[in-house]
Amino acid sequence: MPPKEPPRRRVPGPARPARPRPAAASGGPRAPRPAPRPAAGRTAPRPPARRPRTIRLGNPRPRLRLVSLGLTLVMLVFVVRLLQVQAVDAGAYAAKADKYRFQEYTLSAERGEITDRNGIALAASVDAYDITADPKLFTPEESGTADAPERAAALLAPILGKRPAELAKKLRTPKSRYTLLARKQTPQVWNQIKDLKRFYGQKAQTSAGGKGVNLLGGVLSEPSSKRVYPNGGLAAGILGYVNAEGRGAGGVESMLDPELAGKDGIIRFTQSGGRQVPTAGSRGTPAVPGSDIELTIDRDIQWAAQRAITEQVEKSAADRGYVVVQDTATGEILAMANAPGFDPNDLSAANSAAMGNAALQDAYEPGSTSKVMSMAAVLEEGKAAPDTHVTVPNRLHRGDRLFKDDVDHETWYLTLNGVLAKSSNIGTILATGRLGPTQAESNKVLHSYLRRFGIGSPTGLGYPGETSGILAKPQDWSTSQQYTIPFGQGLSVNAVQAASVYSTIANGGMRIAPTLVRGTRGPDGRFARAPEPERSRVVSEKTARTLATMLESVVEDREGTGTKAAIPGYRVAGKTGTANRVDPELGRYKGYTASFAGFAPADKPRITVYCAVQNPTRGSHFGGQICGPVYKKVMEFSLKTLHVAPTGDAPARLPVTFDPTP
Repeated sequence: MPPKEPPRRRVPGPARPARPRPAAASGGPRAPRPAPRPAAGRTAPRPPARRPRTIRLGNPRPRLRLVSLGLTLVMLVFVVRLLQVQAVDAGAYAAKADKYRFQEYTLSAERGEITDRNGIALAASVDAYDITADPKLFTPEESGTADAPERAAALLAPILGKRPAELAKKLRTPKSRYTLLARKQTPQVWNQIKDLKRFYGQKAQTSAGGKGVNLLGGVLSEPSSKRVYPNGGLAAGILGYVNAEGRGAGGVESMLDPELAGKDGIIRFTQSGGRQVPTAGSRGTPAVPGSDIELTIDRDIQWAAQRAITEQVEKSAADRGYVVVQDTATGEILAMANAPGFDPNDLSAANSAAMGNAALQDAYEPGSTSKVMSMAAVLEEGKAAPDTHVTVPNRLHRGDRLFKDDVDHETWYLTLNGVLAKSSNIGTILATGRLGPTQAESNKVLHSYLRRFGIGSPTGLGYPGETSGILAKPQDWSTSQQYTIPFGQGLSVNAVQAASVYSTIANGGMRIAPTLVRGTRGPDGRFARAPEPERSRVVSEKTARTLATMLESVVEDREGTGTKAAIPGYRVAGKTGTANRVDPELGRYKGYTASFAGFAPADKPRITVYCAVQNPTRGSHFGGQICGPVYKKVMEFSLKTLHVAPTGDAPARLPVTFDPTP
């Protein structure tokens, strides 16, 4: 029998709204009908549920317009920025990108050599390394230790010759990937550092499971070059030196720096992560090496001159001294030595006062070596001859002064040749007084000859810091200068000017401007000779030959003051000098300048040697005693080096004195 279906429960639905009833005829509202009571036994119906209130949405178009406008503005900003990057500022942004994409390095040009006249290197460049580091690799994050800079500095300091604190400070440079630790280090130094790097690299691999850190892993190198002077301090005054940047800072290195330096090149390559991309290639401009400079200096003669003057300066306890050797026929400087000197390989040990070239940069009163110019003027003007009689008293009053010779003497009865041989100041004053009808006219004539000999003018070498000396105009000569200038006081010269005077006499009265550079050899190997030096006639050949014979009396005659300069087998012409010296610090006369100048062979001159010693304080202070032996040593060596044979002719003996008795 099938089960009965359960009675269906009626679910009340929503109540229908009451139909409005029409209003009463009277027009007033009708009272509501009372709800019917439910029948007994039946459940009262639930009140009808209220319908939820319907929410009506606003119009979406304004919102869509606002969103569209915002998106349009954003897109417009992107478009403008895109145009700026890709069109307006495209070049600037490309340059910025290239800055990080491409790496540029300067290719240093090889500095040219400086050689002597025979091609022997006096200054050269060798391979070197600039030691650098990447400070980032020494930070605690990269190195794994807080004191990595200090530990690395302690290892590098003994090798680089630097203080550990200085190196540690550089290795701690904040926010930097590059720091320079040391310049111009030799390959041996870099090899030592590489050995240490290798050792600590292997140690790092075997410790901490292969995760150790190489303390020197951030130390790097850059190829460079270093200037070296193979002969140490030889010719240092001429050569000069280069500074830390490799530029000439003194001497020929500075004077001819543009020619020696060459032109640096540039290499540009693509990099990624600091490494060159091999497949991207590279481009740039190659470096152009500097030219080699060939000097007129002879290394061997320079060595002999430098040794001789150094020994004499030490022996005399003098302030300094210089020797100049010159080829009389060409004007070429064969040697220019200074004492004390310095070693350009080690500037840290050099005395700053000795780092110049005193032979060109010192201006001093030459003393009696200047008398040869006074005698040249007297002879050339025809006012006297070598045998002219000159009576020389012990004292001579002129102007506001009383003049004397270097020794007290009875009245001397000298020839003009004897005045030069015995180096008489009084005799020179008397002789030059004949140059004009008045003293003022005599001054003008003498001044003109001094200028012709090159006094008061640059030598023409163009050397840095060279002095032209001092020669006042004749109208400006003081009362005392009118009488002191003829014997070498009251004017000043440098050593090359003084040597050039004697080379002019040796060359037959023709002055040839001194030269120091023979020529240059460019990167292509071609040699270009230096321009020919200027030539000018100072005195006639006859006057020059007469003067040469008179100068022989200074050395050969027993009455002469230069007997210590005599060289067996050779005829020597020369002149001594002993001048009161102006102390550059005190600004007044103190001490002496001793000098000797001459040439040989006297009858066929080939070489001029000039020597000067400043402020000798031990032993004699006379030029013949101090510089005569130096002259002899240097001249003997030079004659042998250049294979100059003795002439074999006997010297002419000119009279030194005369008999005053009728």
